[in-house]
Amino acid sequence: MRFTAVLIMIAGLAGAAHAADDPAHAKTLIEQHKAIAAAHLAAAQCLASGKSEEACHQELNKTCKQLPIIGPLCGMRKHRH
Repeated sequence: MRFTAVLIMIAGLAGAAHAADDPAHAKTLIEQHKAIAAAHLAAAQCLASGKSEEACHQELNKTCKQLPIIGPLCGMRKHRH
């Protein structure tokens, strides 16, 4: 179990090192994360405005289709609010 955790940490550090070594890759990742964060913030604001979860998820789905992200909710799994 500990060995697996160590391997996972090493793999994570290697991925972070790759992003640090390649400024273009790092810039792409940063922009993708910003776009996902903006989509999630818009979904939160939609819910805060009183719209239904279904309506807000439909809006989020439309936004996420425009992004190079896997999944209709930009990586956000179905969860309770």
